[in-house]
Amino acid sequence: MQLHRFTQKSPTEWQIELQGLMRVTGVLLATEDLIRVMDDAVYQQVVQVASLPGVVQAVYALPDARPGYGFPRGAVAAFDPDQGGVIVSGAVGVDIGWGARVLRTGLNLTHLLPGREALANLLHTLIPNGNGMKVIRLSGRGMDAMLRGGARWAVDMGYGVPADLERIEGQGCILDANPAQVSELAKTRQLEEMGTLRSPNHALEVQRVAQVYDRQTAKALGIQLDDVMISIRCGSHGLGQQISVDHYPRLATAARRHDITFPNRHLTCAPLASEAGQNYLGAVRAGVNCALANRQMLTHLARRAFARLFSESRLDVLYDVSYNTCQLESHRVESQQYTLYVHRKGASRALGPGHADLLPTWRDIGQPGLIGDAANTNSYITVAATSGQERAFGSSCHGVGPAPNPSWPVQAWRGLENLDVLRRLGTLVRGPAVNGVVEELSEAGSDSGVIMDAAEQVGLARRVARLSPLIRIRG
Repeated sequence: MQLHRFTQKSPTEWQIELQGLMRVTGVLLATEDLIRVMDDAVYQQVVQVASLPGVVQAVYALPDARPGYGFPRGAVAAFDPDQGGVIVSGAVGVDIGWGARVLRTGLNLTHLLPGREALANLLHTLIPNGNGMKVIRLSGRGMDAMLRGGARWAVDMGYGVPADLERIEGQGCILDANPAQVSELAKTRQLEEMGTLRSPNHALEVQRVAQVYDRQTAKALGIQLDDVMISIRCGSHGLGQQISVDHYPRLATAARRHDITFPNRHLTCAPLASEAGQNYLGAVRAGVNCALANRQMLTHLARRAFARLFSESRLDVLYDVSYNTCQLESHRVESQQYTLYVHRKGASRALGPGHADLLPTWRDIGQPGLIGDAANTNSYITVAATSGQERAFGSSCHGVGPAPNPSWPVQAWRGLENLDVLRRLGTLVRGPAVNGVVEELSEAGSDSGVIMDAAEQVGLARRVARLSPLIRIRG
């Protein structure tokens, strides 16, 4: 991307000035090296989102921004319903509620290594990932209960314990979800999909704490060097995708009725105050609950596997955060407090210490997060930084960027998910995409540190610890 198109406000803040129909500026929060390798479509999409009704302050693209369907992945925008603000389908995304959960196992590396291969095989056997396994088939009533209850429903069904909910956004359930706005086709697509990994970017990974950067925060989170951790990344699967398909024409009709012109068909939207807008919001919340329930059930399955091989393991939830959401939050804009609908696509909430919307367990340290690349060569446990709260509505990136390093050829980045690269990670890999082939090699791979560096420089998040992969179960 050409730098002359921006006004540089700081080494990590690049502003797109008002032009055409833009109502607010666009802001790219990234280092110069990352800006240079970003796709030009990110620029155009930020400009288009900035022209939508009721958008406030700025449209933000984060260090890992890349083109999406109308709205960049790795971007944030907030809308004020009192100013005609809209809910935007393309700004929520397709895999609604896609997110990350991190678990502490209570084990360290020396405990795990002798049984690592047996654990990889057992996780692959117990966790549905295209291996023919199913966990549950929901009835119509059960489906609606899950869409309303999220992880709370899963715990009530025996997939976990109440203590799990204390470290999940919304304590495991997004309120005001509306299953009636989720079509029968969407529900049918999810009937047997709960507790599954269903796409290549859905994965359960066993990792070790390879480095600790902030000992005080790490202690508060209960982690230390060589601890064995688990991260789970997944979302709402076909249900979320079908919600997007079903509501697209309804939002488009509402937009025409309210004389809203959107510059890209993927930015179809409707006023938040409209019936169509509220119906879609209710469906989105149901989709997020589906994702929360899915990660809760995967947690339960991982516990079963660990318990068979490591009786001393615990698998406590450290945190769970969702991407691809539209959340009602309180934020300060130009010295005034507003209640806004914050759209985050490929970005997570990262509210700083003391924020009123934080769970009590996170209030003193800020919201935890996870930054890692698509192949998860390395991941970083983070906590929110206070400096980014008013610029990006308390958001952070998840780490899949335009390139893992500006010096890497683009074709190498696009191939990160293939088996040849995974063989070099020293990771045991299981899943249908690798055709049953499992490799363990000692050569270290490159990590996602460039995105983590940028997020820290921008002030979105602070690194606490680095995780390196041991086992990867992928969809």
